[in-house]
Parts: sequence; C-alpha cells; structure tokens
Amino acid sequence: MFEFESGKKASERIAGRRAFLVTSGAALAGAALWLYEKPVATHGQPLPAGAPKQVTVVEFTDAGERKDLVTVPMIRKTEAEWKAQLSRDSFEVTRHAETERPFTGELLNVHDKGVFRCICCDTALFSSATKFESGTGWPSFWAPIAKENIVEGADNSLGMERTAVSCRRCEAHLGHVFNDGPRPTGLRYCMNSVSMRFARA
Repeated sequence: MFEFESGKKASERIAGRRAFLVTSGAALAGAALWLYEKPVATHGQPLPAGAPKQVTVVEFTDAGERKDLVTVPMIRKTEAEWKAQLSRDSFEVTRHAETERPFTGELLNVHDKGVFRCICCDTALFSSATKFESGTGWPSFWAPIAKENIVEGADNSLGMERTAVSCRRCEAHLGHVFNDGPRPTGLRYCMNSVSMRFARA
C-alpha cells in the first residue's frame, strides 16, 4: 500500500514538473518573441509614430529651370516648431489658413526674374514668368510652376465656395485659385505674400 502510494505521488510530482517546465518554456518563448518584434528606442527617445508620408515634387533652380522629379518625406512639425521658424503673420496664414490684408504684401510688386518658394519648406511654387497684375491686392499667377508642387482642395469657410491652394510638401496654406485669370489658363492663383519667399534668379 505504501509503495503504491509513493509511486503514485512520485509520478504526480514528475507530471507536475513536466507541466511546469512546458508552461515556463512557452512563457519564455513568448517573451523572447515579443522582445524580438518590439522596436526599441535608442538614447531614451520615443520612437516616431510611423514613417513620414512620401510626396513627389519637382525641383527648380532659382532661375525657374526644371530639374528633377523627386520623392521626399512630407514635412510635419509641431505648432511650437512652426511658431519658432515663422513670423507671426506667416504662421497664421500658412498654418491656420488666415489671409493677409490686401495691398500689404512685400511680394505684390516684385517683378524680377526668379522663383516664389514656400516660406515653410522652400519648395518652388510659382515662377515670375506667370505673375500678372490682377488689381486684387495679392500676388497673382496664371499657373503654378509645377502642378506636382501644390494641392488644391475645397474651402467652404466664410460662407463661400472656394478652392484653397496648399504646398504639397508641408501643407502650408498659400491662398486660393479662381477662374477669372488671363490666358492661356484663365486661372488666377491669388497668393499671400507671407506664404512665400522670393528667390531672385
């Protein structure tokens, strides 16, 4: 009787040890797999939420000569970072879609040869070759330097239906486009001076 009970207890202990070892092994394997797949930040810095979105734009020289079609990361910054980089007016217009007062912009009467670039990311937006006097009080162009470099979208603010124009690379608000421009396009890209900088050829 005693020998039978001892043998039974021994086999139960062996089975218990086996179950413990199997369970422990599975837990260790799961932990190792989790650590292997989990990205680790270096130097205590948090990892970015994901790779930045890629956009395709056309590069230009300051003389307006087309260079390469390139795919680059979209530029994203915090409000604080944009504020530190931009003037107050440029920040409010490009990041919050405000509008500068007409006839006040520094680029309104610029007629030199060159390229108008995004004040936020320096992407080429308009050429002086397409600039014209619209009489509206804002720098006006009948075409962008490259369609790839801008984005157009619906703007229903202020009780009006308009088409807003933004920089493709950094999403800076530039102004609006209207269908009352000169030939050959019949378009008027009505831009805010503070959204751009002029690069003289």
